Amino acid sequence: MEFTENIKEALTSIKNNLLRSLLTLLIIAVGITCLVGILTAIDAILFSMSDNFNRMGANTFRIRPADETIKTTKDGKKQVESPSITFEQAVEFKDKFRYSGAHVSIETRCESGATIKWGEEKTNPNVNVFGIDENYFTTSSLELEMGRNFSINENNKVILGADIVKKLFDDKPEKALGKSISVNSDRYEVIGVLKKKGSGSGGGGDRVVYIPLLPAKFRYGFADKNYSVSIAMSNATMVDAAINKATGIMRNIRKLSALDQNDFEIRKSDSILQKLKEMTSTLRLSTVIIAMLTLLGASIGLMNIMLVSVTERTKEIGVRKALGATSNNILIQFLTEAIVICLLGGVVGIVLGIGMGYGITLIIKGRFFIPWAWITLGIIVCIVVGIVSGLYPALKAAKLDPIEALRYE
Repeated sequence: MEFTENIKEALTSIKNNLLRSLLTLLIIAVGITCLVGILTAIDAILFSMSDNFNRMGANTFRIRPADETIKTTKDGKKQVESPSITFEQAVEFKDKFRYSGAHVSIETRCESGATIKWGEEKTNPNVNVFGIDENYFTTSSLELEMGRNFSINENNKVILGADIVKKLFDDKPEKALGKSISVNSDRYEVIGVLKKKGSGSGGGGDRVVYIPLLPAKFRYGFADKNYSVSIAMSNATMVDAAINKATGIMRNIRKLSALDQNDFEIRKSDSILQKLKEMTSTLRLSTVIIAMLTLLGASIGLMNIMLVSVTERTKEIGVRKALGATSNNILIQFLTEAIVICLLGGVVGIVLGIGMGYGITLIIKGRFFIPWAWITLGIIVCIVVGIVSGLYPALKAAKLDPIEALRYE
């Protein structure tokens, strides 16, 4: 029997057993949707993050308190939290770190639930407020859409994120410049507006305002408030040497002895991205396992359908063999039916999976691309599931004795 005839026969069989075939097809579609959709979403998130880190550059590193350190006591070792990097320590580091082609910036998170007002308009109380110095935009991935940066001794000035401009000024940056707004109860003049960043890196990247560092210290400072230091080098090849020098300077500032471990950590922008990729590798593996378990259930259901189909069509198989069809013809016919059902479910799943990935890309405001690799993987998985599920029923059909088959009622 020719290939096209096998396809037609498979479609006819699906039509004759529409409900059973449809249920199996839907189970396969769910598995492929999970496989293609989640993998596409992961790639979109990683691509967005990678794009942000690439704009920041591989020539940037950041100093922050270690998550935890281990101190030795008489009773053994215990875990304690690292002390914050204080304002004085951050400023001292900035003054002492003298390296050709280096830019040092200081930042601190002031508040994560601020309300921004202008006239009768105001935002929800969920705006992030950061205090930054004049070098911050040089060491970060942020860019100004309009306006200017802070000067060294700036006061009562503010730079707005894109979401704030959209909410208060109808998404018109030129309308925001020069206006007097309030951050909670404090008044500021808008001197700059940031380009839209998106939320690919999390934390509401556009729902933010930046104020100068010194006013941030006076208005939001407290004894153990933490400040982060970022360093951008003009050449990526200088980063490792600069990290060694920065480590020595910060150890001296923090008054660590030769035997003390670092109570701070230095993170390169590309190392953060690498850690994210390692984390998503585990997520990818988990997604594949979940999808395969779903497809395993679908393959069992498909095998059951095919076995029922063989039983119902026993006399038809006998007629085909009596007219000259070989066992190989019967085997290929039933295998084709199983593969066609899987591929139909796979097509539905791929379409839904691409839609899921596209939806998540819109949410994170990233860049969507067609996941050809995962589409190919989905098709291959469908073919394999079809072969595995249909092989036993097809072999059973192929081995039927034509005389006994013709007698079957």
